[in-house]
Amino acid sequence: MAVWDLSVTVEDLGADAPPVTLSVTSDLHVGGVILKLVEKTQIQQDWSDHALWWEQKQKWLLRTAWALEKYGIHADARLVFMPQHKPLKLGLPNGKTIRLLASFSSPVFQTVTGICRMLNIRHPEELSLLRPIEEKRKKKEKDMSEELYDITMVPLSSASRPCMYNGMPAHFADSADMEAVYKMLSMTQPPPAPEVVAKQYRPASVVDKAHINGRWLDSSRSLLQQGIQENDRLWLRFKYYSFYDIEPKYDVVRLTQLYEQARWAILLEDIDCTEEEMMLFGALQYHISKVAQSEPQLLASAAAMDDLDSALQSLEVKLEGESSSASEMLDNMTAPELNDYLKIFRPKRLTLKGYKLYWVKFKDTSISYFKSKEECFGEPIQQINLKGCEVAPDVNVAANKFLIRLLIPSPEGMNEVYLRCEDEQQYAQWMAACRLASKGKSLADSSYQSEIQSICSFLAMQKTNSGSHGKTPAADESINTYSLVSPRYHKKYKAKQLTPRILDAYQNVSLLTLTDAVMRFLQIWQSLPDFGLSYVVVRFKGSRKDEVLGIAPNKLIRIDLGVGDVVKTWRYNNMKQWNVNWDIKQMAIEFEGNVNIAFSCVTADCKIVHEFIGGYIFMSTRSREKSDTLNEELFHKLTGGHEAL
Repeated sequence: MAVWDLSVTVEDLGADAPPVTLSVTSDLHVGGVILKLVEKTQIQQDWSDHALWWEQKQKWLLRTAWALEKYGIHADARLVFMPQHKPLKLGLPNGKTIRLLASFSSPVFQTVTGICRMLNIRHPEELSLLRPIEEKRKKKEKDMSEELYDITMVPLSSASRPCMYNGMPAHFADSADMEAVYKMLSMTQPPPAPEVVAKQYRPASVVDKAHINGRWLDSSRSLLQQGIQENDRLWLRFKYYSFYDIEPKYDVVRLTQLYEQARWAILLEDIDCTEEEMMLFGALQYHISKVAQSEPQLLASAAAMDDLDSALQSLEVKLEGESSSASEMLDNMTAPELNDYLKIFRPKRLTLKGYKLYWVKFKDTSISYFKSKEECFGEPIQQINLKGCEVAPDVNVAANKFLIRLLIPSPEGMNEVYLRCEDEQQYAQWMAACRLASKGKSLADSSYQSEIQSICSFLAMQKTNSGSHGKTPAADESINTYSLVSPRYHKKYKAKQLTPRILDAYQNVSLLTLTDAVMRFLQIWQSLPDFGLSYVVVRFKGSRKDEVLGIAPNKLIRIDLGVGDVVKTWRYNNMKQWNVNWDIKQMAIEFEGNVNIAFSCVTADCKIVHEFIGGYIFMSTRSREKSDTLNEELFHKLTGGHEAL
């Protein structure tokens, strides 16, 4: 075979060094090229992490057994020999920046898994990397450089779980500096100064919120293929809002960073909430930062299971949800039911009729309603099966408003039904029943009573009780209210008007432990109506205007920009298939009942939308039996583009 010259730039020789020229034949395999290269450079070092990058084609040559001919490499190829792991600056959800070694050659999905392993975050599939929003001020860069946590010296390990020492991964226990990094990762940050919040970018509209989703990196391609260079800045964020199997004992860093992401979403008005909820969020932040100062070790201490009892207890709870015994089947035969007068409202576009009182019967997973109690043995006016429906609270304790909003799937989209309850007790019973029914469980289910209790305690938190117990802070204790609520309230109220309202809400949460307070904060965030929605501006086929597509963990929604209203809802569990036409960048989805939709993406690449939908479907396939092994192949099958197939 003919011998020809191949020139390779070796990064380790420095930027000015000329390329190394090798004499090769077309049947030489990539491993052989690397061997020749290392011999020629005569540098004694560990080359095991190095690989060849083909610049013109923007691809890594990772199959070392392949011949040059098979890759299609000729004498004009520009190859670079460089390490596969390089330093990357990561902006964390808590606003801090960490510098670490990340893989530039594996798909981003694997890179994120490696980063999460290093930072001790379980379920890395829920996170991803995105390009940061550019900072306008050049001065800011100087400040940024001071606050950098560097962990590039941590050796790369291939173990699926880091080995633990003193409740933290062993590599963080090496030195005081490394312990400080772990402390930053695992402890909540104090509330930010109001001027810091004011300087941050705040989306003013749904379209602004949509632009951020155009910045996600492609999970099936490597960092280098996407133009990311050594020491570039990226953000690590939770991308998929379906958080699986949260265990406070093992998920210290995961919980802390999730709390920080939720807190910033609320402070920067990324997600809307009522004034009452904002005061509660403020009170919880105040409480969390107060408790974190006094007992910082609480989250990090008990990493090992304290004793066998608690391990068995947690196993028992997990198994309880999965077994269905004969006694349970007997219970279902004589399943309990709820009967009561409730007000029902079905908003139809053109009718302005309000709530009407009906006798409502709740049995198994269905609601039936009748004109009066006397007629309940006849045919109901309507029977609604709640299995697979969505249940959202609409509650204002102070105004005595207890609404349950039901979204019931139908081929045309979602039908809305509102149930109005008289008081807390009735609301708690019916809300718990609706939540269980939506998961396909009846009132006989063992979790019904505990669901009622958790709803009652949630309502109790929203009550304002001035002369109550709890640790009321002394009047002279200053609380910086503007750090706890979003900027719109800075304009609306003076700080001294906000203080009593936040302290009022604080009395209901002042006895919570740190972990409970963080969990409660996340729970309220997750029950907000807009929680978990990622927006993209799209243009539907046949339409002449842009609209917004909201992607949620279980459905897609279509929002009319003119009105800002949800026009249509489609659920993933009614989805038959989805296709992407990569040439015209159009996405087509087919649902049951012959419903077809097609749209092109305006603010984000089609691949991003495709990955969101496939990603959420992947999240729903996770189960306890397989929770330790990640089916990465399935993820790429569901989210990859045509390159992946």
